[in-house]
Amino acid sequence: MPNTTRYTEEHIKSLDWREHIRMRPGMYIGKLGDGSSADDGIYILLKEIIDNSIDEFVMGAGSNIDVNIDDEGGVSIRDYGRGIPLGKLVDVVSKMNTGGKYDTRAFKKSVGLNGVGTKAVNALSKTFEVLSIRGGKSKMAIFKNGNLEHTIEDSACKEKQGTKISFIPDQSIFKNYRFRLEYVEKMLKNYVYLNPNLSIHFNGSTYFSENGLKDLLLDYSNEDDMAYPIIHLKGGDIEVAITHSKTQYSETYHSFVNGQNTTQGGTHLNAFKEALVKTIREFFNKNFDPSDIKKSIISAVSIKVMEPIFESQTKTKLGSTDMGGKLPSVRAYIMDFVKTHLDNYLHKNTELAQAIRQKILMAEKERKELSGIRKLAKERAKKANLHNKKLRDCRVHLTDTRHNRALETTLFITEGDSASGSITKSRDVNTQAVFSLRGKPLNTYNMSKKIVYENEEFNLLQSALNIEDSFDNLRYNNIVIATDADVDGMHIRLLIITFFLNFFPELIKEGHLYVLQTPLFRVRNKKETIYCYSDDERREAIKKMGTSPEITRFKGLGEISPDEFKHFIGEDIRLDPVMMDKATSIEQILEFYMGKNTVERQQFIINNLKVELDTAEELMN
Repeated sequence: MPNTTRYTEEHIKSLDWREHIRMRPGMYIGKLGDGSSADDGIYILLKEIIDNSIDEFVMGAGSNIDVNIDDEGGVSIRDYGRGIPLGKLVDVVSKMNTGGKYDTRAFKKSVGLNGVGTKAVNALSKTFEVLSIRGGKSKMAIFKNGNLEHTIEDSACKEKQGTKISFIPDQSIFKNYRFRLEYVEKMLKNYVYLNPNLSIHFNGSTYFSENGLKDLLLDYSNEDDMAYPIIHLKGGDIEVAITHSKTQYSETYHSFVNGQNTTQGGTHLNAFKEALVKTIREFFNKNFDPSDIKKSIISAVSIKVMEPIFESQTKTKLGSTDMGGKLPSVRAYIMDFVKTHLDNYLHKNTELAQAIRQKILMAEKERKELSGIRKLAKERAKKANLHNKKLRDCRVHLTDTRHNRALETTLFITEGDSASGSITKSRDVNTQAVFSLRGKPLNTYNMSKKIVYENEEFNLLQSALNIEDSFDNLRYNNIVIATDADVDGMHIRLLIITFFLNFFPELIKEGHLYVLQTPLFRVRNKKETIYCYSDDERREAIKKMGTSPEITRFKGLGEISPDEFKHFIGEDIRLDPVMMDKATSIEQILEFYMGKNTVERQQFIINNLKVELDTAEELMN
């Protein structure tokens, strides 16, 4: 008989709510991260609390929300709604499946219906305080690591009614985390776009929107780049905004359900795309190719659904097929709305309709011109994929929406075989892929889409990402440029960023592109090794270790062994997101950095040049 592990009653364990969340945080908030990505866990914590305040506003209670994040990463959110019932205050934030949103009379179209969000924030926070003010009375509960410390009650509170929650994420779970205010700002702007007349006050700034999704598109793209004025349509439980870009090649969609940004779409977004194609075809009475209609589109759609079903706790994809109650299916509702309202709008705005027609015809012409070279490029990519040495793929992809690690999927774009070899040997084969460049890629500034198919390297990169036909098919959530921190490495970064800005700017606008930080120095003695990413960190490490530690300066990624590299692309990975300044257009960015304005660029370099001198004596001391 084979030996088997002893299995008795003592091996059966029951975890309380707090232990379960802390042991399996990914089940509740997706990936953890350090704040460098917009879908990292600390932003989910923030969102879970704000969602509750938004639900109060939707129910007509309180038109202001105060949000503050301090320099130490502490968060406070104050709304002026009805306040949590004082007798249930502790239960609401610490007892699973407890909340007011199960009663659909109170919250008809809420985001948070499963009573988990606030409890997850509590369990994953170092400190968590909740204060409810209601009917002239108040009650505060203070928790540490999810455990109730004590409560404070006041029977004569004079503050305005509402709820205030303050928390500090637990650094033992969210290691080296930092809130990037650009991500928080985008989140808060989405809230006000979806809730006209709501004011959100954040660290001294106020966000407010009068025109809903129209304001979202205006904030996302410059008006000068729009082929025609934004079409803005509103109904009882739906709002739509549509335009086309003059320069962008692929499709961009912003989709929302009950105020939740469904970044991975779902049944409502699929129905919207189908309705758009059908309405345009019928209006012009021509069987346009769907890809020509949708090419360069920038649009937003928001719907409200009774008791929505999402495909995960982080609510990034809608699974519901019906609107709830006596309403028709999601598909039928959206199809009917778009067909009626968009058709009427086009009949009333004939010049705009002709601008759309012209845009479609231009897309059709370009598609036909590229069809030959596209076919050859696809055949070449298909053959290369059989023995593609450039791509070392991973097992899970972003399109595996039901997989709990889909958001972790990462493609490293590396220079040369030595760097790609180190990353390939040390990567997580489940979620991390590697694409190796042969050398410096082509400068694609001012080039047409034709070059993407003619240049084998770019064609294979496009194929690896799977974004040629639709951004929805993106295979990796994070695209990371991993080059040496020298002049050549910086130049390669610029050339890759230029490629994406030129042909796939939504990758940057939607926060998918990053630059990998790798250590410049290794400082060690017999007891400890510290990797340093800057001169300041090197000095601190030398001071900590004392007398004569060994100091190594890494000149390139190829010098870092696979055993060491695993420390830099694992849970302690450091990423710098590539972000765009709304005030500067893509054309201006590319013209300045990659165009022929040599004198202006030289002056910029001179004005911003920073020289750091390291002497041998300083290195040793």
